[in-house]
Amino acid sequence: MFIPFDSISPSSKIWIFQSAMPFTTVQKNNVSNYLLEFTQQWNAHGHELKSSFKIAFDHFIILAVDESYIATSGCSVDESVRAIKTVEATNGLDLFDRNKIAFLEGEQVFFVKVSELKEKFKSNTLKESTLAFNNLISTKQDLDTLWLVPAGNTWLKRYIPKETVNT
Repeated sequence: MFIPFDSISPSSKIWIFQSAMPFTTVQKNNVSNYLLEFTQQWNAHGHELKSSFKIAFDHFIILAVDESYIATSGCSVDESVRAIKTVEATNGLDLFDRNKIAFLEGEQVFFVKVSELKEKFKSNTLKESTLAFNNLISTKQDLDTLWLVPAGNTWLKRYIPKETVNT
């Protein structure tokens, strides 16, 4: 059963899918229509799931389930992955590319390949303070405080060169 995203429980489990290319208006409409239909009938072993979705920053699809109502099952999670793969295929999107990390500069979302992170930090194209999207968060409440954080406060810190101390 679909619940508006703003109304679904803050403790709801979420999954975040990103596209390096921004969604067009047509793609956003197609994705919204498809996911509305999907979330209205999404279930776990015949029990309706309280679920929702949101398109954020024109690059992200956030799928949510209130597991305090009914817990997801392996089959229902697989069903959601199939739904996202359908969204991907029917809209010419790439939503499973984990080789690009999303950052925010002002209002602009941009992506950097994982293989280029060390060089981007070394050249100061990226800084410890550059806002990074942490798509590994797991609850809706985390969106407010843990989704968009300085790169130096995430697993990305391993790519930031240590400053040499002159003695």
